[in-house]
Amino acid sequence: MAVTFHDINSAVGLKKLDDYLLARSYITGYEASKDDLIVHAALSKPPSSEFVNVSRWYNHITALLRISGVSGQGSGVIVEGSAPITEEAVATPPVADTKASAAEDSDDDVDLFGEETEEEKKAAEERAASIKASTKKKESGKSSVLMDVKPWDDETDMKKLEEAVRSVHIEGLHWGASKLVAVGYGIKKLQIMLTIVDDLVSVDTLIEEQLTVEPINEYVQSCDIVAFNKI
Repeated sequence: MAVTFHDINSAVGLKKLDDYLLARSYITGYEASKDDLIVHAALSKPPSSEFVNVSRWYNHITALLRISGVSGQGSGVIVEGSAPITEEAVATPPVADTKASAAEDSDDDVDLFGEETEEEKKAAEERAASIKASTKKKESGKSSVLMDVKPWDDETDMKKLEEAVRSVHIEGLHWGASKLVAVGYGIKKLQIMLTIVDDLVSVDTLIEEQLTVEPINEYVQSCDIVAFNKI
């Protein structure tokens, strides 16, 4: 079944797309595909940095388009509320063809003894940065974690508990969606999603040294990992 997104150029649509990409690297499947290109082309401009997951995904797809193109077929995606996407917008020619075409177009303009222009230097620097960023992403894996955060009793202010949890800021840690789940006897627990960069964040250390010590332990009694998935 095709994934459907609505009005992704609005703040509401971007927020839903951001939540969708919280635990995903691509729109569908485990590799970049035409589904990513369709959504990428439907965005009228690069997303704001406040939409962390969409920005990460958008920059990654942009880098792939510059470096190697995208060949995956995908599972199907529908973007409603945006201009129709043409076949040309999602077509990425093979790398060899692209290089050959570029070489043919520039044969007449090559100056073997000329100095590199500012535009050429800038383009080379951008390519190097994209390759470095792409390599870093491959080396630093990410994981999606679902965590239960339990209060001391039914009198614990759950709003302040969540604020205390989200006040923890560590490089490589991003807090996601959350909800309150009834436990019993009037007590509720906070169930919250988080995405971590494996090389930078240890969930066990996060719990032991951040979430269950002062001042947060005024609200938090304990934390449990419900699900842990590699992205």
